[in-house]
Amino acid sequence: MRLNCDLGESYGSWTMGLDAEVMPHIDQANIACGFHGGDPLTIRNTLQLAAQHDVSVGAHPAYPDLVGFGRRSMALSSDEIIASLHYQISALDGMAQSAGLSLDYIKPHGALYNDMMAKSEVRLAIMQAIADYQRPLPLMLQATPDATSHRAEAGQLGLDLMFEVFADRCYDDDGKLLSRRKPGAVHDREKMLAQVAQLIEHGSLTTVSGHTLSLEADTLCVHGDNPEGVQAIREIRSLVNRS
Repeated sequence: MRLNCDLGESYGSWTMGLDAEVMPHIDQANIACGFHGGDPLTIRNTLQLAAQHDVSVGAHPAYPDLVGFGRRSMALSSDEIIASLHYQISALDGMAQSAGLSLDYIKPHGALYNDMMAKSEVRLAIMQAIADYQRPLPLMLQATPDATSHRAEAGQLGLDLMFEVFADRCYDDDGKLLSRRKPGAVHDREKMLAQVAQLIEHGSLTTVSGHTLSLEADTLCVHGDNPEGVQAIREIRSLVNRS
């Protein structure tokens, strides 16, 4: 199980995350492309950290929403989504090449990610954008019981998928993330580590109502926004390394 984390999201004098502390413990860095966070110098510095620690680099594109940190849905047409992704992916791809790295995958951010999972027209536009890019790149999206249909959609476009699960989030019985507006949506440290251990050992997790949900996952999303989060990543890394 690989560990992925959203990084490079600082902008100007505003700092987001503890990238230098997180990078030694992860396998995949989802790097912001400038639309929700990540100015050029931040992107360059994050790429250098990834190179230093031999971490795979992915583009983390978003809706054009700096003010809202990409967390607000936007009514973009399919053509606008495709053009927006090409713009962002190309920027990160070019900067990665300048740092001696290759771009390995795409993971949408925030509301764009949520809309991708909830709305077929957004998901298909994102898939089309990546399929039309100048070279093949996998798309990272949430592991759900609908993985087979998502793989079929991607297969129509010759697109590879990577499925991710979330270390610290509680799941509904249908495989969706429990809304943050509901109690227990984010696990405490003990429940988070128990969920990670269950995913590693059994390929499943326990839902909010106590049901066992099997999920096909390639990578585990972790968060390093504060010192407690970094410590949690270290503990998760230890669990993964022991498996």
